[in-house]
Amino acid sequence: MITLLVSIAVLIAGYFIYGKVCERIFEIDPDRPTPAFSRADGVDFVALPRWKSFLIQFLNIAGLGPIFGAVAGAMWGPVAFLWIVLGCLIAGGVHDYFSGMLCIRNAGKSFTEIAGTYLGTPVRLVLRILTFVLLIMVGVVFFIGPAHIIAEIVDHEFFTVGIISGCILFYYLMSTVLPVDKIIGKLYPVFGIIFLFMSAAIFCALFYYDLPIMELQLSTIKNFHSGGTDYPIFPMLFITIACGAVSGFHATQSPIIARCLKSEKEGKPVFFGTMATEGVVALIWAAASMSFFGGVGELNVFMSENGGNAAVVVNKVCNELLGPIGGVLALIGVVVAPITSGDTAFRSARLLISDVFKISQKSMMKRLLLSGILFALALLISHTDFAVIWRYFAWTNQTLAAFVLWTIAVYLCQQGKLYWLALLPATFMTMVVVSYILIAPEGLFLPHPIGYGVAIGVAILLLVLFFRYRLQRRSPDS
Repeated sequence: MITLLVSIAVLIAGYFIYGKVCERIFEIDPDRPTPAFSRADGVDFVALPRWKSFLIQFLNIAGLGPIFGAVAGAMWGPVAFLWIVLGCLIAGGVHDYFSGMLCIRNAGKSFTEIAGTYLGTPVRLVLRILTFVLLIMVGVVFFIGPAHIIAEIVDHEFFTVGIISGCILFYYLMSTVLPVDKIIGKLYPVFGIIFLFMSAAIFCALFYYDLPIMELQLSTIKNFHSGGTDYPIFPMLFITIACGAVSGFHATQSPIIARCLKSEKEGKPVFFGTMATEGVVALIWAAASMSFFGGVGELNVFMSENGGNAAVVVNKVCNELLGPIGGVLALIGVVVAPITSGDTAFRSARLLISDVFKISQKSMMKRLLLSGILFALALLISHTDFAVIWRYFAWTNQTLAAFVLWTIAVYLCQQGKLYWLALLPATFMTMVVVSYILIAPEGLFLPHPIGYGVAIGVAILLLVLFFRYRLQRRSPDS
């Protein structure tokens, strides 16, 4: 229990201290008009209260990520606590704060367009494709999953997966095309509060039942995963726990709320604050998963018996620790939360396409046309094996995070600011995503020495290119 309490305390302190460092380095201007006012259109650019912006951003970036990722990540043992805390502050907080603030400074543009400004046109094209694929996969994953869960709960011949999927997609369409303050602005704050209440209730239950949580010690910093050598801590854990540590998906959501903030002062609590809050949620669920079944070994057995389905863990933990109300909270956690990430994924995809092709979104007809194309593509992809979609979603997500961190590093370099803030996590995440795709069973499944060697080589190459770029900028002849 000490590890959990200390970890939460470090995240809270990190928000105030490291978040302030990021804010000072960025040099906010409270008097600078934000896109919510300079480009107000009543659809996507709408000024919202800070508390509402916080809850919307939190639910946008959270979804199932900090729960399912933490449950699966807990299979590696207490080292998950270490990654959540360090990843959240050093990588995730920097990633979310600067990507959000750069969106504000660039008229609320999608981050792919901003990245192209600093990394060049070829990277912009790659990121457009990568981001679009990620958003569509998130949308697909987060309507197929909830549809299956609802069908199992209702268990009625009329409410088939197809019928429920259609209902969810209709809701997605409405939340994608209607002004941000109509559905998202009204429902998200309510669901966000419920989501946080569920996590707080689980946290209290851990103390009430005095569940034995394995502490983080030198002797417990090892691989407890039942997959053994096929699932080493590096890079598997760092791909599995994304939301709650660092997630490229967050950068795709930043433009939505960057168009709604009323002042640059709101950037720290909304962008860095939601990342820290998500980290706390991930810590709670990692602790609950490790302790509820009696230990990490027992968690591994339960996950293996249930096909690695974290939803079963969430449902069991909520129902048995919280009683009847736990069932309702579990339903919200595994159904409502993913739906509220799926709809904003499609909305972000619409904004991305409109930014790329410079299509005004004031017209409802244009919004419907773009959304129709997105949903047709999503339905096509939905026929793919769900497990395949999920595996590559995780890798695509962290690959995007690496690109975002490199963009921030170059931006800080151009501004003559402390670029190491982003350079270190960018280099680390590069090694994570390269090694993962090379050695993972669902990747190329190469021998580990080869995968690690190539990953280190790619990271060194990018560092050399970065410092070469820095020297060229400092040269008086350049």
